[in-house]
Amino acid sequence: MKNTCLVTGLVLSWCGIATLARGENWPQWRGPENTGIAKEKGLPSTWSEKTNIAWKLPLPGKAGSTPVIWGERIFLTSAKNNNLVLLCIGTDGKIIWERPLATAARLAIKKDEANEASASPSTDGKHVYTFVGTGDAACLDFAGNEVWKFNAQQRYGKFSIQHGVHITPLLHEDRLYMVLLHSNGHWVIALDKATGKEVWKVERKSDAQGESLEAYSSPCLWNDGKQTSLVVLGCDYTTGHSLKDGSEIWRLGDLNPKSKYSTALRIIASPVASPDLLVVPTARGGLVFGVKPGAAGAFGADSPYLQWRKVKGAGDVPSPLIHDGLVYLPQANGVLVCLDAKTGKQMYEQTDLHRDRYRASPVLADGKLYMTSRDGTFSVVKAGPKYELLETNTLSDEFAASPAISNGRIYFRGFRALYAVSEGGK
Repeated sequence: MKNTCLVTGLVLSWCGIATLARGENWPQWRGPENTGIAKEKGLPSTWSEKTNIAWKLPLPGKAGSTPVIWGERIFLTSAKNNNLVLLCIGTDGKIIWERPLATAARLAIKKDEANEASASPSTDGKHVYTFVGTGDAACLDFAGNEVWKFNAQQRYGKFSIQHGVHITPLLHEDRLYMVLLHSNGHWVIALDKATGKEVWKVERKSDAQGESLEAYSSPCLWNDGKQTSLVVLGCDYTTGHSLKDGSEIWRLGDLNPKSKYSTALRIIASPVASPDLLVVPTARGGLVFGVKPGAAGAFGADSPYLQWRKVKGAGDVPSPLIHDGLVYLPQANGVLVCLDAKTGKQMYEQTDLHRDRYRASPVLADGKLYMTSRDGTFSVVKAGPKYELLETNTLSDEFAASPAISNGRIYFRGFRALYAVSEGGK
């Protein structure tokens, strides 16, 4: 028995060392902590079609979903002709398997902006979880075998939303949290990740009007040291929900002030949390809120639960990022705003980045902020309170997906190919 324990301990220790040697996994669209931040070091600042490219893999169709990585496997959803598929790709750049997820109902959304493969998959190291715009949700094991599958429109009602449902469900411990915010229903749902069966479902009430009844933002978790809440943004409110039963712990209003109400404030960017601050963007360059820990009940713009409130700066599509006492607010047109996280004071507003459409959210690692524009131009900005552009790089593709970082590489999902970028092309 002692020998067995000793061997088991040695194996576990070896596995831990091997895991460390491989570097971090990237199990969901915003990384290990759902913050857009990686602990990786030695990442490149420069790359091109011929420099610092480990490999480039042609893809069967376009999508805006971020790849997720666990060990030596990469999972990625994609369009393929009229179908939506899940790809399992080795970190050597070769496709291991492909599985069908659904038949696409809409091949293009808002001209060239998106399709129904926009929500990113997630993984716990044993299974991969997918959700596509048709409402089909599925769990597969690493060999590509289906564990469970259901259609959310059949279970929770037909979607009614102008640009389709693109919200990425949140995987946490033994549950998968799904948010559906559209004109035909507002639901926050917890699923048993092992079976896909509903654990709880709550209606998220809203008095929003017009297009403001619809939202595209994905949920996040906020553990503020006092409580953990599932944060849901959209439809004129931000709400914090109990993980136990979905009940509302707190509700932030005044995201769409009644005095100058907009019926077109559909929120796309997602909130982001650190232990001592929750950053809540709205849309179209509008309001941004910094929420303190310990929020409870219903509160608004004049609440002591707010650390600060900015009347402008919301990035519309890219989500914000918090790091080392700073909040980065990337704008959809290439402007980058940086705030002091404690006071909300603007440190800089940089307007000379490459000007184009920005649909991807930034990632930060190795002291560098990586920003991705739609036309394949990447701005590498030094993290810190003073703006410093380190490099501008280009790839001949179009990009709407946020990057993923793992094992010394940055993965960029283009419309035509998946790129593995690393120092020296390793």
